[in-house]
Amino acid sequence: MSAKRLAATAAGVLAAAHAVPAVTSIGPLRRRLFPGLSGVGEPGHVALTFDDGPDPRSTPAFLAALREYEVKATFFLLGRMLEAAPGLGRELAEAGHEIAVHGWEHRCMLLRGPAATYDDLARAMECIVTVTGTVPRWYRPPYGVLSASALRAARRLGLTPVLWTNWGRDWTRSATPASVLATVTRDLDGGGTVLLHDSDCTSAPESWRNTLGALPPLLDEISERGLSVGPLRDHVRATPA
Repeated sequence: MSAKRLAATAAGVLAAAHAVPAVTSIGPLRRRLFPGLSGVGEPGHVALTFDDGPDPRSTPAFLAALREYEVKATFFLLGRMLEAAPGLGRELAEAGHEIAVHGWEHRCMLLRGPAATYDDLARAMECIVTVTGTVPRWYRPPYGVLSASALRAARRLGLTPVLWTNWGRDWTRSATPASVLATVTRDLDGGGTVLLHDSDCTSAPESWRNTLGALPPLLDEISERGLSVGPLRDHVRATPA
């Protein structure tokens, strides 16, 4: 084998290894083979999580709704959004919500190399610690797509990756409050982790309003099922597998 072909083969192997963790973005496969990564936790509890904030146009409305129901949630923050609205980030933490890392930019980790990946996570984590005074435990990659570099960076920073068991597909243009509720509760059981969005910064414009409209009936339904709801810190007692 020529040196050129050998180099090309090596590059292909490295690229494949980098992308292997991305298979966990396939929900049914992830939930069956990697329940911890999916956020499967306490059987009598549902973890409520929000991505992409904090957003001054929308996050305060979610804060108010959660306050009315006396429910805490986990907010996976984007560093660039927190940098632009530090007061709102502090308000989330002071209200007792759990703060977690979603990265600095909302970009797919498969498109980033090791150095850029680590810088993205480290920069977001540093901003969270500085602004909110809390040290995050959890990391959720944009689009739910992990890479080998993202896993290594999270490990170096002491972060535990966690995705979700149920989502509302609330980021789409076709979403409505009714569709978000129906989608997220279709197979929701105790032990599940719900993914919603408190910002439309990476979603269809104004899509957060559908999420907000679905939130009260979602919380009512969880309660009617005899389940408690709250942040990941009350949901996952051990480090996910």
